[in-house]
Amino acid sequence: MFKRLVLEESATLFTLVAFITASSIYLTISWRALRMKRPQLARFENLPFAIETPAARHDTDA
Repeated sequence: MFKRLVLEESATLFTLVAFITASSIYLTISWRALRMKRPQLARFENLPFAIETPAARHDTDA
């Protein structure tokens, strides 16, 4: 009664496009992270807190 649709070629194409898209996003983020300048890196290290708070310090035994 119903004819089953076989879309193997389009499924392969969609899988390949999805893989290329995900790979390019991952590589772009990695490239930008590796090329980050020191001042920006230092700013990102302290992002949750603009100033150091006692709860954020790890060198004290509370």
